[in-house]
Order: sequence, then structure tokens, then C-alpha cells
Amino acid sequence: MAETKHTKAFYNSEIPEGWSISHLGDLGTFSKGKGILKEQVIPEGLPCIRYGEIYTTHDFIIKNFKSFISKDVATESKEIKNGDILFAGSGETVEEIGKAVAYVGTDKAYAGGDVIILSTKININPECLSYALETDFVKRQKRVLGQGNSVVHIYSSDLSKVKIPLPPLPEQRAIAQVLSTADAAIHTTEKLIAQKELRKKWLMQQLLNGKKRLNGFEGEWKRIMLGDIGEIKTSSVDKVFLEEERIVNLVNYMDVYKNRFITPEFECKKTSANEREINTFNLRKGDILFTPSSETPDDIGHSAVVTADLENTVYSYHLVRFRLFQETTLSYNFRAYVFNNQNILSEFSRRATGSTRFTISKSDFEEIETKIPPTHEEQTAIAQVLQAADKEISLLKTKAEKLRDQKKGLMQQLLSGKKRIKV
Repeated sequence: MAETKHTKAFYNSEIPEGWSISHLGDLGTFSKGKGILKEQVIPEGLPCIRYGEIYTTHDFIIKNFKSFISKDVATESKEIKNGDILFAGSGETVEEIGKAVAYVGTDKAYAGGDVIILSTKININPECLSYALETDFVKRQKRVLGQGNSVVHIYSSDLSKVKIPLPPLPEQRAIAQVLSTADAAIHTTEKLIAQKELRKKWLMQQLLNGKKRLNGFEGEWKRIMLGDIGEIKTSSVDKVFLEEERIVNLVNYMDVYKNRFITPEFECKKTSANEREINTFNLRKGDILFTPSSETPDDIGHSAVVTADLENTVYSYHLVRFRLFQETTLSYNFRAYVFNNQNILSEFSRRATGSTRFTISKSDFEEIETKIPPTHEEQTAIAQVLQAADKEISLLKTKAEKLRDQKKGLMQQLLSGKKRIKV
């Protein structure tokens, strides 16, 4: 790569002198997809893309389709062709509006409603254009064009006015190649993460139910009822600050939902609490916090273990605390995994009640049963196997995040012309 020497102005920045500045409307012809209803999507058939999938399934380039339709539905839909750029015509926020992906396949495929299609000219590399449409200086323009409040829309007439800088075609191809290689590295790492997570799930199902025993361990597993080994405690602490109360750290719903452990280094939100609440809803080493409610019954019962006595810290009313009567009942690290046993999670789901939001009562929680290994040594050994699997996944996720950051940096450098690829 080389530094750019001769530049010209573009917005608040500079681009290479030999680059063109075009409106999107000059790069091709706009058209619209046609509505494909959710009930018309089938497991196999002709590939199609619905506007929501541009956000959730595809990134820059369509590699694999998630949805399919019948030939009859396809006759009423809009066909897309190699080189088309597909925009999401609506979204929840202006930050995401107008996200774009390129279709570079040869199979017949179709676009649903709220998909805006730009059929590009032959002197445009669609992959490069797709990457360029997600650079900061283009996204800023799209944000300004978003219209609406609860649902934000963007229209082809507005998209056609978006200005975009592009290098000559040979350099477009070279940039697309570099960035697609970076994408491939990210995809490979994410695929490996998915495989490791499936393996860990299998390990948990086998080891936490006693289907498989680690070498050197034997003896009958003990059946326990949660209410017999510990106390479940709800909280009354909310996020409201009161002047007469003390400022404290607050462990909240999402802190538990997203984490296995709550450590002293964990960055909690702040709230205020009175002395009674601080003494009653405190957190000690070994406490297990649960999420007792969710929008779906299958999502109840996420848990996290407190790793140390947490001073000046309480838990929110969206959580419950499970504190063991005897510390010797469950080995410390085993607590982070035993309650993710599929049998317990299924029982949480079965006992949940509600309509728009589901909850599990204190009495139902106390009646849930599970089996545990007879010795601390076996509990600890199981936890060590699962911790090793967690560490492996965590390292891969860190690697994927670094790859994404590197690619983002490459995009900003190459698509602004600050760095040039020698063609």
C-alpha cells in the first residue's frame, strides 16, 4: 500500500485526485422489491431476501440465503441480478437506516417489500460499492435522509442524491479483494466459535446430567431440591436516586443475562439505597443471581455467580438472589454451571406463567429439583472442563473482535483513499 500524495476536497476530508465523486443515482437504476409475506417463506425453493435480513443475516455481500419462496410467489416478486445493491428501506433507528448488501450470485433470486434495489452499471464493482456505502461519510448522509419516528424510512429518491467517492475500476476490484479476504477471516473465526459453543453445549448436557463421568469418579449422584439447600430472596431496589439515601453499585438484569460471573472489577450502574436495603440485598462470595422473568418462558433462569464479597453493592428488583445454607453443598466454580443444566432450564420454562411477560414464583423456584455429583472433587473437575471450554470460546471471540476492528480500519483507509493499493 502507498500514501496518497495528490488530493481534492470531499466534505470535511480529502480524497485522491483521480477518484470520481458521484451521486448514487448516476451509478445505476433504482427499483423496489415486492412484498413477500412471512407465511410465504418455505424451507426450500427459490432464494429470496426480506428487508429485515439485510440487518440480521447478511453483511456487505450476500453469501447464503436464509429464506425461500415457491415459483408461484416468485412470479409476483421482484427478481434481483448479479451486481445489484440491496438497501433496507426501513429500520428502527436512523443509525441503521439504508444498510446495503451486494448480490453477486448467478442464481435466480428475489427481493421482498421494503427492499430498495440499485442495479449498477458495468463500470462499478458491486462489492466495493457495498463496502463504500457503510463508511462513516456515507452513513452520515443516510442518517440525515431517514424519515419517521417509531419506524424510520428512506426512499430511492433520497438515496439517489447520496454522494460517494470511488476509485477507478481496477482499484475498486483490488479494494473489494482485500476487504473480502478480511471478511473471510472473520467468517472463519465466527464459524469456529459456533462449533466450540455447540461442543460446550454437548459437554454440559453430558456432564451436568451424569450421562458421562470424568475418569476416576463414581458413586450415586444426589437429588436435591433448591429450596432445601438455599434461600431465594427478591429485591426492592430500583434505579431511582433519592437524596437521603446512599449511592451504591447496582447489579442489574442484563449484567446477569450476559455474564457467568459477577466480579469486583465488574462495572455496575449506580443507584441509591437505604441502610435496610443495603444490609438485606447485599452480595457475598458464592451467591447466585437469577433472572426470574423474560418475554418468553424459554429465556428464564439465566444465572451468574458472585466471585467475592461486594461492598456497597446490591441487586435490582429484576433479579433474585440464591444463597446456600451451607457453603459445602456446591463447589464454588460448579455453581456457575449446575444451574444451566438443561433439566433445570426446562423446569423454569415449564413453571413460568404470564402473557406478555413470563415469571417464575419464589415457591416454584424452591420446588425445582436437580442431581449433583456426590463429591466436591467431581463437581470441581466438571467445572474445570467447562471453564476450559469457556476460555477457548472467549479467546476466539476476542480474536473475532480484533479482526472486525482491523477490517473497519482498512475500510476507512482504503475507501477514503488515505491508503492506496498498487494496481
